[in-house]
Order: sequence, then structure tokens, then C-alpha cells
Amino acid sequence: MKFGANYLLTLFGGFLLAVIGTQLGKRGGQPLDIIAVPGGRRRHKRPLSRLGGLGIAVGFFGALALSHLQPIPTADPKESQRFWGLVIGGLVIFLIGLLDDHDDLPPWAQYTGYLVAALIAVRADIILERFNNPLTNEMIVLPALLYIPLTVFWITGMIVTVNWLDGLDGLAAGIAAILATILTFHMLRVEQYSVVPQALALLGASLGFLVYNTPPARVFMGSGGAFLLGYLMGAMGLIAGGRVATVLLVMGIPIVDVAWTILDRWRHGVSPFRGDRRHLHFRLQDAGLSTRVIIFIYWGFCAVAGAMALLLSSRLYKLMTLILLIGITLIALFYLSERQ
Repeated sequence: MKFGANYLLTLFGGFLLAVIGTQLGKRGGQPLDIIAVPGGRRRHKRPLSRLGGLGIAVGFFGALALSHLQPIPTADPKESQRFWGLVIGGLVIFLIGLLDDHDDLPPWAQYTGYLVAALIAVRADIILERFNNPLTNEMIVLPALLYIPLTVFWITGMIVTVNWLDGLDGLAAGIAAILATILTFHMLRVEQYSVVPQALALLGASLGFLVYNTPPARVFMGSGGAFLLGYLMGAMGLIAGGRVATVLLVMGIPIVDVAWTILDRWRHGVSPFRGDRRHLHFRLQDAGLSTRVIIFIYWGFCAVAGAMALLLSSRLYKLMTLILLIGITLIALFYLSERQ
């Protein structure tokens, strides 16, 4: 494989660094008082560290550093700018997540952090500027007046989605690994060889963290890990040739769940920022399904949807697949909410 040595170093380096970093986060939670105690939405049986996101950060950024030991040439003059936007924005949102883990930041402070990270992405030319109309197959190019707020909404929305998805052991990191795998194949297919290491770094970091996070979890990623994953997944979808449709297909269930949960909280007079067990994964757990079964259901749907994004050449068929996925999710949410 072309640049295979770089890719293997990035993937396995990210995995090993994530394992080491997660172990450090697992041990550091108690001394730093960043602990998730039993009770509330989660149903773990003993206090666990919420510093596992350190492993994701160490694995991802360390893997990117390793990938630059054997640089891959590129013809894109803006690639370096986007690379540093990914790194700087990721570091900023990770540090904000760590603050939230330690001090339990109010919602306004969290969302201000999301906004800052999203604006860093925009400044680095990680933007949702153009996309194909799935009905006419025509390229739509947006002016700055539209693509800046749309990009901010996309990045912040992905951070919120992953943060809210992180409710069961292994769920968020597993889906991040699936998306990273799909984006890797896409980048190779369209010959974006120099940005493949970014997806492989995310894949290695996610898999390394999962060593300690699959059920029963021995450490949680906390806000630091969830915020970072959300930012990276949103940004990479734009870096990888604007693969918004691909990210939407892989993340279809979590995105619909976020929208449903917000509306359901408003409908019942509850703040949309107040955590509870209205999410689909919690409803499935309350219905009697085990954590392992639920995450395999999520992983399975996300993997199949991602494979469809790679295999289907027609954008109309991709849109139909997305609509079908949304419909299935809404039916499940409606049935479970009425039942419970």
C-alpha cells in the first residue's frame, strides 16, 4: 500500500498511546477528584474516573505527531492550515471538557467553548461551503454569510451529539471508530493520501480507549473525551472532501436522538440542557436490553449506514437511506416514550 509504513505507524502508535494515556487517566481520577459516582443517569456500581478522555487526546495527538515523522506530500496549499485548525481546535475543546469534568461548568460556559472551537475550525478553512444537491446532483456553493453559521452549527451540533451519546460503556468511542474507518476508506478511494493519517489517528485513539471502556467500563471518557471526539468527527467530515452525507449516515441515530430529546424535554417543561434518561440508549436499557446488546445495535446500524455511504454511488439513494434510518429511529423513540 502506498504510504503504508506511515499509516501503520499512525494507527498502532495512536492505539498504544491511547492505552497508556487511558491507564493514566484511570489512575488520576481519584487524586484529581474527577470521579463519576454511582447514581443519576448512569448505573455503574462503583466510582470510576472520568479522565479517560486523556487517553483519546494522547493517542490522537501523539499519532498525528508520529505521522509527521514520514510526511506525505500534498498538492493542497490549505492542508497545513486545516491540519493546525484540527489540532488547535481539538486541544481547546479538550481543555474545556477537562474544566467541565472538574468544575461542572454551566451550560452557557460549555456552549461558549463549543463556539470558540467551531470558530477556530472556520478560521482554519474547515468549512461547510459546498455540497451536492442529492435531487439534482448540482454543486451548491454557499457565500460566507451562510457557510460560517452553518459550519458553526455543524461543529457545535456534533460536539453536543457525541457528548449526549456518551451514556453507555463503549458507545461513543465505538461509533467514533466506525466513522474513522469509513472516512479512511473514503480518503484512500479519492486519493487524499496526506489526510488519511488524521482518520487513522482517530481510529487508533478510539480503539485504544475502548480497551478500558467496553462493558463493564473501567474508566469513562468524561466531557474532555466526548467534546474532543465530537469536534474531531465534525471537522474530519469536512476535511475529507466534505463528506457531510457520510457523517450524517453514520451518526443518523444519535443526531435524531438529540433532536427528539430536546423536543421531548421542551414538551414536558424541562430544560433542554438538563440531563436525564430520555435518550434512546437509556430508553432501551430501561426496556430491559443489556448494555452490550444496545451498543451492538448502535454499532451495527452505524456500520451498515457507513458502508452504504461508501457503496452507493447515487446521492439520491443515500438520501433515501438516511430518511429510512431517521424513520426507524423515530418509530423506536415514539414507541419507547409512550410505553415508558
